[in-house]
Amino acid sequence: MSLIAFFGALESGLIYALVALGVLMSFRTLDFPDLTADGSFPLGGAVAGVALVAGVNPWLACLFGMGAGALAGVVTAWLHVKLGILQLLASILVMVALYSVNLRIMGAPNLPLLGEQTVFSTLVTNENGSWMRCLIIGGVVIIAKLFLDWFFSTEAGLSMRATGSNLRMAQAQGINTSRMTIVGMAISNSLIALGGALFVQTQGGADISIGIGTIVIGLAAVIIGETIIPAKRIWLITFAVILGAVIYKLFIQVALSSDTLRSIGFGSQDLNLITALLVVIALQLPQIKSKLMANRRRT
Repeated sequence: MSLIAFFGALESGLIYALVALGVLMSFRTLDFPDLTADGSFPLGGAVAGVALVAGVNPWLACLFGMGAGALAGVVTAWLHVKLGILQLLASILVMVALYSVNLRIMGAPNLPLLGEQTVFSTLVTNENGSWMRCLIIGGVVIIAKLFLDWFFSTEAGLSMRATGSNLRMAQAQGINTSRMTIVGMAISNSLIALGGALFVQTQGGADISIGIGTIVIGLAAVIIGETIIPAKRIWLITFAVILGAVIYKLFIQVALSSDTLRSIGFGSQDLNLITALLVVIALQLPQIKSKLMANRRRT
């Protein structure tokens, strides 16, 4: 793998680290199986892209994308807590609806951003482009991580964790679990949409199909991170999730650039197949690890 490919994988991994942090909020904290991510990721990119074309400050455009993602999360949570629709079904309904919403926002299946000002325009040059983008995105990821670390230490964050751990017990303690679910889903999808807003700026355009498989990547990153660094402290959990996203993308890059795989016919068209195989392996990692530890205890 070349140095350029390495930095490209690192850049993509850091972007999807934001997705993984959002998935951590929904799947792990709230115990909410949320497929809205496949719609909120391109939603953040679409809103940010339209804002950039309109001449809005790039960082403000990212905030607009986050706001749109948060609204999508609120709708998903509202369908569940207020209308009683199953969590998975509510997220699927919003994900399907967002496809049309994103088309409406962009006005076409894709939106080119070539020549527009982005968050990288002022600092990235031809000489430092390969690593400076990683540095900027890494700074955003660190801010998101520190925010989650702080939030989960507050009373609201602890109440949200209690809601996901034991809903009935949380209600018995007087916690407004409906509000916690709505707030948590808003934060989750705002982070995912922020990832989408940064993604379109690295790619030079927004596309309606960029959200396909987003939830799979986020879930795989969470599982890989938890397997590599099993932890109970929230700051270590968020770090593990970020690390899992980076490792996952590096694995993908290594697989695509492998001469062995190329010799047997694998290519870039098999990206989704390789992704699915890596997710299967990631899902099996906890079981493999537990079996190895059990065998070690026996010996």
